[in-house]
Amino acid sequence: MPVIEVQSTDRRKAESTFLLNNAKNVHSQNGEDGILGALYDLIGTKNKWCVEFGAWDGVHLSNTCDLIRSHGWYAVQIEGNGKKFETLKENFKDNDRVRQIHAMVGYEPGVNTLEDYLATTEIPEDFDLLSIDIDGNDWYIWESVKKYRPRVVVIEFNPTVPNEVVFIQDKDMSINEGCSLAALIKLGKEKGYELACVTKVNGIFVRSDEFPKLGIKDNSIDAMHRKDAAYIFQGYNGKIYQTMGRGYWRLRNTELGQPDSLQILPERSRQYQDRVKTPTDEDK
Repeated sequence: MPVIEVQSTDRRKAESTFLLNNAKNVHSQNGEDGILGALYDLIGTKNKWCVEFGAWDGVHLSNTCDLIRSHGWYAVQIEGNGKKFETLKENFKDNDRVRQIHAMVGYEPGVNTLEDYLATTEIPEDFDLLSIDIDGNDWYIWESVKKYRPRVVVIEFNPTVPNEVVFIQDKDMSINEGCSLAALIKLGKEKGYELACVTKVNGIFVRSDEFPKLGIKDNSIDAMHRKDAAYIFQGYNGKIYQTMGRGYWRLRNTELGQPDSLQILPERSRQYQDRVKTPTDEDK
């Protein structure tokens, strides 16, 4: 096995990423509970309404549960799985501030968009927080939100994609590939949002008219996000190597733990075109 040593460079700026100092999990996965608390200390709350879909049971790895249970927020929770929706209802059965919808959010206007479902509730158009985490079409869901203008958006990105790459998966609910942080930043600017913080898998965006309250002067992608040491590269002979740990491969019944375990070409085809044969080579 060849020598493979990743020497990554952290280009983040402390003055740009200060919100990460408040990272804390009550129910969230990567410190979002503490980060959102610190963020709202700076920009304030307007109506204390939040939205989370693909809500599961409303508690496990939730970016809104702590706000609802500990800080008196109102919420719209949307879940498509029948069993999970029953658990969701049970977990918040005594909370009259929660509106729950059994549905799958899509992007077909007038049928199943997030806005179609929100229109059936009394949530204001400028609600305080939208959390998007559906492991695939997240970009398209945010892009479809036109009328409503949440003040803060927490949205998942694929952390294996380099900072320099804009990647958006096909518009297909059967695919789970995700999008890059760069793609979300570009979309956010088009929609009037600025990147305020980045956790391991979530970008946290603040509406442009609120962003100056944070005092972040440089929110460029390298100043905000350190790309994990996860790379795929090839030798001159076409052999593929990868430095991603097992946690990056969210696959069923598949092991890709070794640096050379991911190959495109069969071994017989991995031959450098200009290689000079040695006496020990077999004639091909």
